[in-house]
Amino acid sequence: MSRREPPTVRYRSAPPGRVRVRRPWRGPVLTLVLLLAVVTGVYVLVQNIPGTPGCTVTGGAREVSLSVEQAGNAATIAGVGAAMGMPDHAVTVALATVLQESGLRNLPGGDRDSAGLFQQRPSQGWGTYEQVTDPVYASQAFYRKLRTEPEWPTLDVAEAAQLIQRSFDGSLYAQWEPQAATMAAALTGRNGPALTCHDLAAATAPEDVATVAARELGTSVLSGPQDGVRGWEIANWLVAHAARFGLERVTFDGWSWTAESGEWASTGPEDGRLSLQRAVG
Repeated sequence: MSRREPPTVRYRSAPPGRVRVRRPWRGPVLTLVLLLAVVTGVYVLVQNIPGTPGCTVTGGAREVSLSVEQAGNAATIAGVGAAMGMPDHAVTVALATVLQESGLRNLPGGDRDSAGLFQQRPSQGWGTYEQVTDPVYASQAFYRKLRTEPEWPTLDVAEAAQLIQRSFDGSLYAQWEPQAATMAAALTGRNGPALTCHDLAAATAPEDVATVAARELGTSVLSGPQDGVRGWEIANWLVAHAARFGLERVTFDGWSWTAESGEWASTGPEDGRLSLQRAVG
């Protein structure tokens, strides 16, 4: 399995159900614990330095810190799932799979001929190299395969992921379920304005947002009235890809995210309307 720089999970308060027990650690064990704390702290610090691009997904007491690349890939995976009519559980399974396989990065290679977000293998019938390294195609292929397994909706996240991936150790997917569930709840629109991106550097040649949305979300309608959950799904997708499209502002249902602030803020009445504004020049 390939995994590099996975997203960091931070709790606003103690994780539910977890009790901290003090133990008299000594010697090498204490050294290891301190080393891990330092490494983790540095990673969190780097991700939150003012001026460093990044994204944050929130849900309850949990925050997941992502790079702009990771957030965009997560939004694509969730958007494709919604376009295909897949339930939220499928999106959680897909995100947990990718967190384990590639750390939410579209890797050019991996074990043997594995490549892409899901580390799919062309030699095993997943498609050509160009296809499995296309995040949209790779996501569609994963969901199509999931659909062929009648029992998958009754399985937990790790079991469903292993049903598709046939990994050496399928239990490893379970460690990513909390992060995947938090991201799925945000990116399917269930948690409202739950994804923010800050300190973005706009692409030098922004892509056409309507064209990409039609392929990933199944719609090119990105303004006007929207159903609440669907509207937040599109709005969070737009924020996750804001640098890619050169967006300055995304507004939905009386809330606005701006590239300048990097945050969502209440700016008007809850009118169920979606709009976006691209940078000028």
